[in-house]
Amino acid sequence: MPHPIELYVPAITPFAADLSVDHARLVAHGKALIAAGAHGLAPFGTTSEANSLSVAERMAALEALVEGGIAPGVLIPGTGCCAAPDSITLSAHATRLGCKGVLMLPPFYYKGVSDDGIFAAFAQVIEAVGSTRLGVYLYHIPQMSGVAIPLAVIERLLLAYPGTIRGLKDSSGKWEYSRDVIVNFPEIATYSASEAMIPDNARTGGAGCISASANVNPAGIRRLIDALGTEHEPAALEQVCALRSLFEALPLIPAIKAAVAARTGDPEYARLRPPFVPLPEEHRAEVARAVALAAG
Repeated sequence: MPHPIELYVPAITPFAADLSVDHARLVAHGKALIAAGAHGLAPFGTTSEANSLSVAERMAALEALVEGGIAPGVLIPGTGCCAAPDSITLSAHATRLGCKGVLMLPPFYYKGVSDDGIFAAFAQVIEAVGSTRLGVYLYHIPQMSGVAIPLAVIERLLLAYPGTIRGLKDSSGKWEYSRDVIVNFPEIATYSASEAMIPDNARTGGAGCISASANVNPAGIRRLIDALGTEHEPAALEQVCALRSLFEALPLIPAIKAAVAARTGDPEYARLRPPFVPLPEEHRAEVARAVALAAG
């Protein structure tokens, strides 16, 4: 059965002046993204500055999203940590809340990890959570994690945990990897990290995208999804590619947060935790162009 083509947004994490998580703005932003056409949210990943958040902060923020009125069934929070007990705690918590699934990084501090080690790391979390309701979406982002998720490991995980491994997000930027996952494992939902890949992803049997720039352009990306296979597809694709190219030339997370701040008229959204620093003034014109493209 073909997968529905969907947009999940790796929502930014707003911070208050004391750098605590701003739950009110997090919920407001999440609701606005869904109202604009996103099918759901994938918070607490790379764009969310998740590795600058504690386990307790992630759990409290996820609870805030659910208590704020966002259905847990449209949430795929990131739960991958260096320490397995942290990944277990976060994954069990998300599962108890009824989330659609969890987006899980491979072990990402030690390098040169064997396939056996990568498999064991995922297996340890799955076994410890011990719930048939747990849904794992593998997070392939080797340029950041330093650890890839080989096809052989995906195959082993699917054999060992059928029904638990439900999908994969490919943030490698290499279409060939997404294509190979889709072709070899059509039973799982494979998301590209770039909206520019949506047409290829959809036609190959994928499930859509989880894209950082969707924080700024959810409506445009949803238009592309809805236009697939129609005469409107080329124009919709041109719009999302033009906007994404602006962000690809900038420090991504500071630029995304600056654009959300500009689009909402609320400068509080631009605040970052170290090691990130505010976007340099010389890039403000590109951010303004991105906001204008999203609005147009």
